[in-house]
Amino acid sequence: MSAREEILSTIRRSLGVTGQEKPRLDTVTERLANAPRGLTVARGQLPHEGQVALFKEQAKATLASVVDVASYQDVPAAVADYLRQNNLPAQLRIGSDPRMADLDWGKTAIELSHGPSDGNDLAGLNHAFAGVAETGTLVMTASAENPTTINFLPDHALVVVSAKDITGDYETMWSNLRAQYGKGQMPRVVNWVTGPSRSGDIEQVILLGAHGPRRVHIMVVQD
Repeated sequence: MSAREEILSTIRRSLGVTGQEKPRLDTVTERLANAPRGLTVARGQLPHEGQVALFKEQAKATLASVVDVASYQDVPAAVADYLRQNNLPAQLRIGSDPRMADLDWGKTAIELSHGPSDGNDLAGLNHAFAGVAETGTLVMTASAENPTTINFLPDHALVVVSAKDITGDYETMWSNLRAQYGKGQMPRVVNWVTGPSRSGDIEQVILLGAHGPRRVHIMVVQD
């Protein structure tokens, strides 16, 4: 018996339970089936247009840059504009998300690289699952279509989020995530990204890019 099993067995004996009592099992089953919502912040309780506006405002407050694009077809031009304005080479790392891969990148001079980043990419593009208005946070789910490495290894993290996927608060986002994936089928990783990576460990001076991207650029697709 391991130390952990011994400790748990001792606790069970002291409580006089075996762990198989029906009331206890029913309580656990009910809790898992009906996950309670936590408290929600009033700031995000707005009509949807207000939530989108608040998301952009809060994201900019975290030093992310934000632009609106009318449709997915406008994303390649928006990416090209960002690379050009920041004097970056016309090179971009993307996953296999069909919303990104099926766009007409040939209208730009951008050279695409596909798959996870190995840390040598200056710019990478992923699609967010959602945005949260109350803090301007991007919600990134890990998959082959949107590799987690693209969120963290390139210096410039470019992210597309659909305006319709922006929610007011964290609790609504988690409900939407469960509804889309289903219980027991959640993504292996869910990352919450709020602005560029930063640290104030050295003399309380904020340093961008300390543990990840030094720039986060968000493109909000309106359709």
